[in-house]
Amino acid sequence: MEVEQTALPGIGLRHEFTTQSGRRIGVVSHRTGRRDLVIYDKGDPDRACEAVQLNDDEADALSELLGAPRIVQRLNELHRQVEGLVSVQLAITSGAPYAGRPMGETRMRTRTGSSIVAVVRDGQVVASPGPDFVFAAGDTVVVVGTLEGTAAAADILAAG
Repeated sequence: MEVEQTALPGIGLRHEFTTQSGRRIGVVSHRTGRRDLVIYDKGDPDRACEAVQLNDDEADALSELLGAPRIVQRLNELHRQVEGLVSVQLAITSGAPYAGRPMGETRMRTRTGSSIVAVVRDGQVVASPGPDFVFAAGDTVVVVGTLEGTAAAADILAAG
């Protein structure tokens, strides 16, 4: 799928794509942080027939609703394509050494060669969390790597 990016001077960025059914959809990311979901007129692709303004929480919720199933689907595709690649789900317990600490402190990729690709918290998926993401008790961490690497990741999250 081709996503077009257009700079909007003084406003922000617009990302657009055309669906398989021919509908044009865009997201305008304002410099203020606001996001507008735009659906264009099928007959006139320059005219928006609907625009929905989303605050940060709403944009995050929408991206999680749309993205969570895709993450699982892509992981499953990777497992079929790459022999030796596994993914595991690891729990952060209340007594875990990294509960309440940033993900970057684990140095997971450096120490194990495995990557943390998502964290599930309270039923919400945080895809590709950054090093500043703080783990909480009850989180489920999704780790991708070799069998040995993911086992080492489990040891790190459980014992430090």
